Formats: sequence, C-alpha cells, structure tokens
Amino acid sequence: MTHGNGPQVGLLAIESANDPVLEHPYPFDVLGAQTQGMIGYWLVQALSNVLERPVVALVTRTIVDTDDSAFENPTKFVGRGYTEEEVRRVGAGRWALRHDGVLWRRVVPSPEPQRVVEIDTIKRLMDDGTVVVCAGGGGIPVTRNSSGHLEGVEAVIDKDLAAALIARDVGADSLLLLTDVASVMRDFATPNQRPISRATVEELRSLSFPAGSMGPKVEAACRFVKASGKSAAIGTFDDAPGLLAGTAGTTIIP
Repeated sequence: MTHGNGPQVGLLAIESANDPVLEHPYPFDVLGAQTQGMIGYWLVQALSNVLERPVVALVTRTIVDTDDSAFENPTKFVGRGYTEEEVRRVGAGRWALRHDGVLWRRVVPSPEPQRVVEIDTIKRLMDDGTVVVCAGGGGIPVTRNSSGHLEGVEAVIDKDLAAALIARDVGADSLLLLTDVASVMRDFATPNQRPISRATVEELRSLSFPAGSMGPKVEAACRFVKASGKSAAIGTFDDAPGLLAGTAGTTIIP
C-alpha cells in the first residue's frame, strides 16, 4: 500500500519556513520522511485493528536522476493556494510559484522515479505475509553522489508513478489507484464528459487528461499494465472491491 502526502508536506514546509528557531527550513526529503512516518502510522493503526496479519510502515527512499529535466522545470504543486496580494507579500522570490486556477501555489521538482531502494526488503516482508505500507508520497527522493553514496534532494516524487514502479517490481496481480472520483472521464469538465469503464493502454494514451490530477494516475496505470501484462483500475476508495473485480471505476487492460 502506498499513499499521498501533498497536503501534509505542504503544511510542514510552511511551518518549517516560518519557524524562527531553524537556521534553514527542512528540505523536502526530510519533510517526505516526516510524512511517511505520520501517515504510515495512521494506516498501520487502522489496518492492524481489522487484519489478522502483521502490518508495517516502511520509510522508503526512491532513486531519481540528478539530470532529470524536472529539476529545471518544477511543476509539482505543494501546500495551499495564495492570492496575488499574498504572493507579493510573502511568496515572491522565496519559492517557485505557478497559477493553480485563480490562486498561486508553490511548485517543486517532480523527477521520474527510477528505483525504490528498499524494494528487496518489501518483497521479503510480503513473502512473510506482512502488509507493507511503503513509498508514501512517492518515497524520499535520493540520488547517488560522485562517491556513489545516496543523498537526499529537494523534490517530491509522484506517488502514482512510484506505486506503479513498486507494483511492477513485486509482481503484483493488479494495481488499484484509489482517488475521489468514480472513474476516468472522457472529455472531462465539458458538457460531453462521460465515464470510461474499460480501455486499453493505447486508447487511454490517445486521450488528454489534466496533468495535476488524473494525468499521472492514467500514466501510472498504463505503465504497470504495459510492463506486467496485467490489469490496473482507477476509482474511489469505497469501490475498491468492485475495482478489483472489474465491475466499478475504470479498468485498464493490456
């Protein structure tokens, strides 16, 4: 199981930036670790209360490429929105900001996930029957320095792409991407919008989806299906059983 961390990491970033005790705000790799512990704890508590099997939350690192173009073009929204007046007063010059609807929001680099460092540990835990909560918020972004050692970088990894990477590497039977909409929509936000119940990778990739919301989920599902030859599904948390059975949400097939 993986999870997002957008609201939490955005809030912690603001608190860190405004903390007078700190000489420098905590970087995003550290904030990512904080949210993994916090949200992982919530999920472990909930799952362990209903499952008769061990559940653990694993602090997980994800390797990215230092040459990834995302570092030159930050696009990942974090934190709350700001009005024009707030940007002029507190945000201009301190952060990279972009329009998100009528407001401005901070953006940070979102490089491609290459490999999850702890993937072998995840596999061993799964082989022992343990439910593993991992790669929260896409995982802590790390790169290899000139000495070959891992070090954190200022970035946020897309959680859906990281989930697809792990699902592929552990040989998952299916990938479920649970969100707050019932299915992927064709012609979203237009009078002609209609749900897509079943589609191939090629069919979905021929369509356009919002980059900040459904786009990464569709791409993550397509990557898993393409790599594994198995199915993926996108829909709501409450529809999870139906998604797995192919009777709810959007099923992506080879």
